Amino acid sequence: MAITVVAAVILASTVVQTTAKEKELSVTYVKAPLNVPSILQKELKLIEKAFPDFTVSHPELTAGPKQTAGLASGSVDVANCLGGTSAILAYANGVDLKVIGIFARSPKAFTVLAKDKDIASIADLKGKKIAGPKGTILHQLLVAALKREGLSVNDVQFLGMGLADGVTAMMNGSVDACLAAGPAVLRSTERGARIITTGEGLVDATTVIAVRGELLRDAPDLVRRFMKVDEESVNLLDSDRTRAIEITAEETGLSVDDVKTMLPLYDFDSTIRPSDVEELKRTQDFLFDNGMLPHKVDIEKMIATI
Repeated sequence: MAITVVAAVILASTVVQTTAKEKELSVTYVKAPLNVPSILQKELKLIEKAFPDFTVSHPELTAGPKQTAGLASGSVDVANCLGGTSAILAYANGVDLKVIGIFARSPKAFTVLAKDKDIASIADLKGKKIAGPKGTILHQLLVAALKREGLSVNDVQFLGMGLADGVTAMMNGSVDACLAAGPAVLRSTERGARIITTGEGLVDATTVIAVRGELLRDAPDLVRRFMKVDEESVNLLDSDRTRAIEITAEETGLSVDDVKTMLPLYDFDSTIRPSDVEELKRTQDFLFDNGMLPHKVDIEKMIATI
């Protein structure tokens, strides 16, 4: 009798724990460089309203590898604003993830900056020191910009460095140029730096929305419900633009005018277009050709139609 009671208690506890786990939804929160949909989702509690029967968390995992590690471990359900490079690297290394939408395209927001007045073009970077984050969209931009001038990354001294550290190194003269995006570009140009090139015509600077493959297989309706939330947040830029800008400014610490200046650089339409697939394939080529990808994968299999 006692054994039966204990077994019942254990069973009940297991059911409660399982139910609690099923009622949790973890969506990464990345607000920089200017991720307006994520900001609106969090600040207006749009996900909580769409999932009233779930406990929603917003872990601030801003580095792509940390987001994909969360997907792999199951601690993250949705990686909102995940770099295409990070998605491809994780998928190629066996992480069970699926790309379900595009978070943003922002080629004009990604730049190569220089302060030295003698550096006026990408061609002038030959033999120069350039700092920036390795294995990222910005790194891909540099390689593409050099290639357009008949140069390669071997023709410059590329120093792998975080975005903020790279900008600081460029401003204090430790390096000749740096890779920068978002508010860092505004702040740098205000202090005398110049944009040598943007990503326009070179990279689409695509970030994606990715989910755990298991979640998509087990609960496709839940994933579709999340994408409705994303659509709602993007639509707010048309229906209540002033409020959206004010919320973004407050959350990022930017001025309203700064947000207004930067916002046109971003396309937040989540529809996966054929051009997006081609861009992800080009990103894969960049990673493979530069020795960062062990083998190529079928990009189209990484993408899910929901």
